[in-house]
Amino acid sequence: MFIVIDSGSSTTRIYLLAFTDNKIIDKITIGEGVNSTVTHGSNNLLRQEMVRGVTELLARNGKAQQDITFIIASGMITSNLGLHEVPHLVAPVGIDELAQHTVPFAANELLALDIPVMLIPGVRNQTAPSWENLSGIDLMRGEETQAVGLLLGYQPKLPCILIELGSTTKLISINQQGKIAGSITSLSGQVYAAILKQTFVAASVATTPEEETQAKIEPQIIDAACQAVQESGLLRTILMSRFLQFALPTTAPQRKLFLESAMAGDDIKVFTRAQHQGFNFHGEIFLIGHAKRCEIYQHVIRQQLKIDSPQRIISDEQQIDLLAITGASAIANTLRTLR
Repeated sequence: MFIVIDSGSSTTRIYLLAFTDNKIIDKITIGEGVNSTVTHGSNNLLRQEMVRGVTELLARNGKAQQDITFIIASGMITSNLGLHEVPHLVAPVGIDELAQHTVPFAANELLALDIPVMLIPGVRNQTAPSWENLSGIDLMRGEETQAVGLLLGYQPKLPCILIELGSTTKLISINQQGKIAGSITSLSGQVYAAILKQTFVAASVATTPEEETQAKIEPQIIDAACQAVQESGLLRTILMSRFLQFALPTTAPQRKLFLESAMAGDDIKVFTRAQHQGFNFHGEIFLIGHAKRCEIYQHVIRQQLKIDSPQRIISDEQQIDLLAITGASAIANTLRTLR
């Protein structure tokens, strides 16, 4: 058996897997990511919580640390806010390059566990940044592993585009050779979460679980939000989500859809920039994330950007988990072959 760790900004997912078929035996999610390093001024809590998570995962499955061959990890755990900073590889990057530059640690070296750990590097764009040329700068940590998992699990026709809709909106270009050619990212997911947590706009878009279940995608609202962003900018459009409560007969789910669509409308600039950087949108497009958010972006891509390429939504939580697991497992197997 082995363990895969996928560590993000606010959460870390830990999976226990069997070698035979990469079947998920069990999974645990801990509520700590690299944001805790910023909050607490050190990575001690993150390190402790990872050890606790692995220990709990093994205990509830009746396994000892000696039963685990290795841990392979990706994501923000490899950043300067994580447990050990691993330098980014420069695109284009494929599975062989990721495996060759995976950083190994002996048992008890990185984590207080009697299990060796391997860290998968992230990927950055090939660019020569300057104050006059900042648009080409971009990085990823964790998404490279999901990209490998998608290539192996879905075997798309190449080239293709991956759109990761999580704490960020990240567009990933996969070239004809099946390598990560570059990415472009916005902070839309985290900005949206901050609006709901830290501003009075949240009161106008608060919905009940029942309302969320019954909420519909209304194209007219999506298009109105995109137009508002274009005419008035994102910040004023966010405020319009509040004004709508008193200016138009709207429901909270409709106002929430307007706010979510405003974030997507602002990301139109990201798509336009990606096209200028050579991203090929003529092939298959994969949208990965929460179903509603994927549907909003699907509409924006078709109606606002006039891109009619085939789009595929991956929103099932287990299927998204499998992307990271398949990618990490393949990188580990490639590493063992190369060595």
